[in-house]
Amino acid sequence: MITGGTGGIGKAIALKLASELGYHILLNYNSNKAAAEDIQHLIKAEGVSCDLLQCDVTNAPEVNSKLEAWAQQNPDAIVEVIINNAGITKDGLFLWTKTEDWHSVIDTSLSGFFNVTQPLLKNMLTQRYGRIINIVSLSGLKGNAGQVNYSAAKGGVIAATKALAQEIGKRKITVNAVAPGFITSNMTADLDEQELKKLIPLNRFGEAEEVASLVAFLASRNASYITGEVININGGLYS
Repeated sequence: MITGGTGGIGKAIALKLASELGYHILLNYNSNKAAAEDIQHLIKAEGVSCDLLQCDVTNAPEVNSKLEAWAQQNPDAIVEVIINNAGITKDGLFLWTKTEDWHSVIDTSLSGFFNVTQPLLKNMLTQRYGRIINIVSLSGLKGNAGQVNYSAAKGGVIAATKALAQEIGKRKITVNAVAPGFITSNMTADLDEQELKKLIPLNRFGEAEEVASLVAFLASRNASYITGEVININGGLYS
């Protein structure tokens, strides 16, 4: 299960889990159906299935009803991996942040994590196996001026990652977070890459495929002794 699956990082993760680990993909999207269908086609070309799940992760009743309907249609399917990738930015100085911009950013990342993970967790506990991987951000670790709402949202997910890992580790379910820095994507398209890369020891932005490779490792059985961790992938900008 991958939320926010039509973004650059979400797409890369979906393709990587399909091609390297052979996972069938449940791809969540909110509004961009055309992009979701394009990714679905690419995933199926890897020889696995891909179901699309259209819902707004901030809307708990909608998420629950869509997941229940999918489960009824796929009674033998087991969700072993959850990638909480959905996130939005509404940047601006805290003093001028609108109430709706505060709540929409918090709700997408933090409430979205809750709304998706909780209903899927029961079966993971029953199966005594699972991987929960939360895509957070450099902003959630060090903070970033103009992103108080986004930093708070991702910081909250980081704290939730650490707490949930302690709750469910005995059931062989790991919970980790991946914190990208500047990754070439729609989210960074408006940034001055030439100036910002001067701050990065590796002197470049990262690629979505590099994030996906890290996520694929954490989703694999090779990562069975890693839980409660936040792993930076930022070219040395903050580590």
